Amino acid sequence: MKEQKNSRADILQNAATLFAARGYNGVSMRELSKPIGLTAAALYHHFPDKKTLYLEMMKYVFTDKALVLQTSLNSKDTPLERLESLVDSFTLLVSNNPELRALVLWELLDDDEERLKLVAEDVLMVPFKAMTKVISELAPDADSYMLTMSSLWLIMSHFETASMCRFLPGWMPEHDDPKYISRHLLGLIKKNLSLD
Repeated sequence: MKEQKNSRADILQNAATLFAARGYNGVSMRELSKPIGLTAAALYHHFPDKKTLYLEMMKYVFTDKALVLQTSLNSKDTPLERLESLVDSFTLLVSNNPELRALVLWELLDDDEERLKLVAEDVLMVPFKAMTKVISELAPDADSYMLTMSSLWLIMSHFETASMCRFLPGWMPEHDDPKYISRHLLGLIKKNLSLD
């Protein structure tokens, strides 16, 4: 007999997989309950409605990812070393988490204000604050908001468009390497801040 997985973590991980593939509007509670061996009614025992389950799943997926970036925030390194560590960490995080990327993109497409706020606060806030802080330290007169937003979205969008970009002239396999992407982005930031 197939082992049933119905712990809270199992439910949230299953929900993350389904929501990443089809978005919030593309998944029903019944569909969410089947892969873990629960009935829809049993799933409602854990979560009163789909929206609550979705918001809990988003926190489950994103909160632990933000913690990966804490080492960059707590470092005693120079501002430039902290920037390099942060960009490296965020690039690797985004590269290794296609579900995270898909969930963020679905939120942008769905344009639900409550869920967008959750993504901004639970996904982007830690790297955003860290990067704006270090950019402000490196170049107090720079527009740290714009440079941070451009940098974070360059990383996110690179991995989401990589499968298509392989067909464009000049593409090389190293263009999909997180370390290569990180070095490229750091070069752009340093040039913008006149640090090279």
